[in-house]
Amino acid sequence: MKYRRFGRTNWQLSEIGYGMWGMGGWKESDDIQSMESLSLAVEKGVNFFDTAWGYGEGHSERLLGKLLKNCPNKKLYTASKIPPKNFKWPAKPHYTFAESYPEEHIRDYTEKTLRNLDQEQIDLMQFHTWDDGWATNEEWQRTVENLKKEGKIAAMGISMNRWEPENGIKALETGVIDAIQVIYNIFDQAPEDHLFPFCESNDIAVIARVPFDEGTLTGNITRETTFPEGDWRGTYFVPENLNASADRADLLRPLIPADSDMARMALKFILENKTIGTIIPGMRKQRNVLANTSTSDGIPLDSELYAQLRTHRWDRKPTTWSQ
Repeated sequence: MKYRRFGRTNWQLSEIGYGMWGMGGWKESDDIQSMESLSLAVEKGVNFFDTAWGYGEGHSERLLGKLLKNCPNKKLYTASKIPPKNFKWPAKPHYTFAESYPEEHIRDYTEKTLRNLDQEQIDLMQFHTWDDGWATNEEWQRTVENLKKEGKIAAMGISMNRWEPENGIKALETGVIDAIQVIYNIFDQAPEDHLFPFCESNDIAVIARVPFDEGTLTGNITRETTFPEGDWRGTYFVPENLNASADRADLLRPLIPADSDMARMALKFILENKTIGTIIPGMRKQRNVLANTSTSDGIPLDSELYAQLRTHRWDRKPTTWSQ
């Protein structure tokens, strides 16, 4: 595993982190599988774990807390997210600050997360949604600074809305935010335009999420793909999106190196960007852990292939189904 400096925090994070969204609402037998996968990730050098209270109303956070107890002699960096008070994803411009992140709510959910982790401090707390209409509100800025002074959070971040990588830059300009989490992959390259240059200039750390475009870039999504009832992907991959995504994935298949697969190629593409501090793929099963962690081997992507992949940029706008 290779490690990268995480902005002005100066943490050395594993290039491949761990996204824990998929562990929020599972049964006991699934929790056993989750813990096995989490433990294997630690064995393979992963030291950054991203969760949220919204993943099973704290269930995923409690799994992370259990992992911390099982690894007392290793420094594992913890990240979680405060849900908006109105529990609506994503943030909309007409949502007021008072119904989203007032001080009492920020404090309440920070404390809930700390209890779930059974820790006195979390390394990175994040706003799970954001709209820059709140950026100049001093209440959240003061609350974050006080939580840092009190030792309850070491750093603060924002999880950017899907396909809105610039809706957060005003918040970054306050100097209070230390890290951002944004969708970045072969298709979603828009953060390179303005967000990444700003982060580089201000030493703000970057977490790349959704590296596989919710599954398209694993190579497993086709026009015939269906999802079980209740699976969130069924609401995301509506026919309009499923067909377009599958067609674009098909265009990538001829580019996959003989000794690789689409998922590995997708992660390698992201690792080429040195602005990225860590990537957080979901890894429900041990085979996923082994495959994803193996991409952090220090071997760069072929330059010609990288240039070809860059031409597959797909600029999209938020819609009713995209969130």
